[in-house]
Amino acid sequence: MLVKTYGSALVGIYATTITVEVSVAPGINFFMVGLPDCAVRESHHRIEAALKHNGYRIPGKRIVINLAPANIRKEGSAYDLTIAIGILAATEQIDAGKVSRYMIMGELSLDGSVQAVRGALPIAMNARRQGFEGIILPQFNAREAAAVGGLKVYGIKDIRQVIDFFDSKKPLDPVDGDDWESLSNKQPDSRSDFAEVRGQEHVKRALEVSAAGGHHLLLIGPPGSGKTMLARRIPGILPPLSLDEALETTKIHSVAGKLRNNASLLTSRPFRNPHHTLSDIAMTGGGSHPRPGEISLAHNGVLFLDELPEFKRQVLEVLRQPLESRVITISRARYSVDYPAGFMLVASMNPCPCGYYSHPEKDCLCAPGHVQKYLNRISGPLLDRIDIHLELLPLDFTRISDQTPSESSKTIRERVEKARQMQSVRFAKMHGVFCNAQMPSGLIQSYCSIDKSGMLLLRTAMEKLQLSARAYNRILKVSRTIADLGDSSEIKVEHLAEAIHYRSLDRESWGLNGIN
Repeated sequence: MLVKTYGSALVGIYATTITVEVSVAPGINFFMVGLPDCAVRESHHRIEAALKHNGYRIPGKRIVINLAPANIRKEGSAYDLTIAIGILAATEQIDAGKVSRYMIMGELSLDGSVQAVRGALPIAMNARRQGFEGIILPQFNAREAAAVGGLKVYGIKDIRQVIDFFDSKKPLDPVDGDDWESLSNKQPDSRSDFAEVRGQEHVKRALEVSAAGGHHLLLIGPPGSGKTMLARRIPGILPPLSLDEALETTKIHSVAGKLRNNASLLTSRPFRNPHHTLSDIAMTGGGSHPRPGEISLAHNGVLFLDELPEFKRQVLEVLRQPLESRVITISRARYSVDYPAGFMLVASMNPCPCGYYSHPEKDCLCAPGHVQKYLNRISGPLLDRIDIHLELLPLDFTRISDQTPSESSKTIRERVEKARQMQSVRFAKMHGVFCNAQMPSGLIQSYCSIDKSGMLLLRTAMEKLQLSARAYNRILKVSRTIADLGDSSEIKVEHLAEAIHYRSLDRESWGLNGIN
């Protein structure tokens, strides 16, 4: 007897349908074909133990299992339940009547209980797209899959529940998805609020501009000037995720196995803060079993690189293309996958190895040439792709002890959301463009026009600072965001002047002209 059951394989952040064909004929032996990896081949022993524990068995016949299409490598243990149900149906131990109407996924324990799987959200989206009546998967993943809508999602604890369901002995109750409106209305974490920050008003302003336009940001300052403290407060002023952004972000974290059990859609923008010892593969993604890297886990959120020059040069250089294209393509001999990488880069660094170069009170202890060598750890092309470079100086006692209340993150976030709303209207007809930082050169000409006085100012800055064409475009994008925050339809001279001021590392005093 031949029976087909259905599961899914993950390719990047998407899922493709896998047909599990089970053929039972007279004879002996157990064969599994269709490019399974070791974990899939080992499922035979897990399935045998799980069925025996629940009063069923794998009969002593010739059983051939084909995982189609055979040109896609099947990885992991998530096919255990799919194969087990196929064997029971093919050997007529359960009713095979409605098995083919459902997509089935789950890892089996030896006692028949079902463990969580990766990628439940893209698997459920694939099941709905392929027209399946429903999906059966572990209860740990049910809320995540139910977010798709238009599909019956059954969360199960063990294989016995699935057997009773197909034998019509005991129905399964579908899991209801969480309402997006109620999820999105959850208040962001208020433990890190800008109201707690004393002084550094010009830095707060730069962070507001960065958040409003999605611009990349680099903070330079001596130890204790507040770089990390300020950067960690950026999520509190970012606008909430839209439903489409939440679905895409959740898919990435689901595929990477980063979601908690019983989690639903992510409602907060990601904030990733990897240690400087990470490898280039950990940053970009990939590996023998492809997983999203840090730049993809930060998609629609913030990637914070603290102590930027301490990262390996190779790790920093792989950021250059994703910063422009907002996608990372992982190509290997056996596979090629695309992962989204639309993140906002926020980085911090000391101005020199000792940390006190250009400090107003302390002397720099670095030997001649060491400052230049330290700054040369960051290539010019990478710096060129960062919209805002900002220098921080330490606060004196008067500013630190000042008890005057500062603006809260909520107040700043309201201005950021207003500016982002203007941008969403501006780019409503532009596919893949959501904020000013994402504008291609064609749109810059349309939305970032400046008058003669502004052109004269920008020309002077270009000649004096020897800026590149990319820096020219980024100044225009930042000035467009500053104008949006000022509720201005035109880019004025003061907007341009502020944007130019945010190019600290382009000044000759930083000695970066020799970077290549």
